[in-house]
Order: sequence, then C-alpha cells, then structure tokens
Amino acid sequence: MSPQLPEPPATAPGICSAKGCTAAPRFGLLWNNPRLHTAERRKVWVACPDHRESLGSFLSARGFLRDVVDIDTVPVDAG
Repeated sequence: MSPQLPEPPATAPGICSAKGCTAAPRFGLLWNNPRLHTAERRKVWVACPDHRESLGSFLSARGFLRDVVDIDTVPVDAG
C-alpha cells in the first residue's frame, strides 16, 4: 500500500496548514504524489515559520516535497 498523505485540516485562506495552528503562513510547500499527480501538478500546503520544517519533513519523508517558496510567490495554478 502506498503511503497516504493525511488530509490537511480545513483552513481558511491565510491560515497555516498545520493541525491546530492559526498563524499566518509565510511559506508555500509545493508538493505532489507521483502516483496520483502528473509531474507538472503542484499541490500546496502553507506554513508559518514554526511549522515550515515539520510540514516539509513530513512531505520529504514520502518523496512528495518539490519546492518551498515564499507565500507571495506560490504559483496561481497550484492547488
């Protein structure tokens, strides 16, 4: 069975994707699951400075993390 990414918490725009966090995000973590998404497709989790490393590590451990960018430079077609 392939590793499954847990659903990120339902977040309002501008809220960190880490469970229970309500801080404003400063980073966009661009990822995809190569078993589900084309190579060009990018999904986005957003992270505050406190959760950038833990969310990035989670995605990296599964081979999903593609890039980390400043929140202001997240591609408009990512999602």
